Amino acid sequence: MRAALDKLYDLCGYIAAVFLVGIAASIVAQIIYRLRGITFDATEAAGLCLAASTFFGLAHTFRRGAHVRINLLVDRLPQRFRQPVEILNCLIGTAVVSFLAWNVIALAIQSYQFNDVSPGLMAVPFWIPQAGVAFGITVLAIAFIDELIWLLRGGKPRYEAPDEIGIDQPVA
Repeated sequence: MRAALDKLYDLCGYIAAVFLVGIAASIVAQIIYRLRGITFDATEAAGLCLAASTFFGLAHTFRRGAHVRINLLVDRLPQRFRQPVEILNCLIGTAVVSFLAWNVIALAIQSYQFNDVSPGLMAVPFWIPQAGVAFGITVLAIAFIDELIWLLRGGKPRYEAPDEIGIDQPVA
């Protein structure tokens, strides 16, 4: 199970990277078309790629310890209180992200049922980008649940990058 979850988190990271390339490609295409005197609006495509990239990347960055985390309070706590506070933080995060995932899934289903489309030139059915957002946030909820179970079993937080890891060094 551990290997499957880690592969899922990594897969989401790769998908996020593909959508980042999609942003660059749509903007480059817009520039090329404008230089040739052709109107091409890539703003909507870039925005959809941005949403997908952001939400697909959440679980991957969470597991790698790359999310911004302020340890001012936790680092000053006595050792015996740190684990309960980490569990509480993870429990709150799990509840909030799971609630968000539930509602984004409901939104994507509703958009599909109503055939809701974007107002731009492309007229993309809204459920398509919403499905990507729903999948990404659902995988983040799974990552939070995974981490919560790990902490409840007595493990140290895996979402916290060690201080000695530099920006050019991979997190183990």
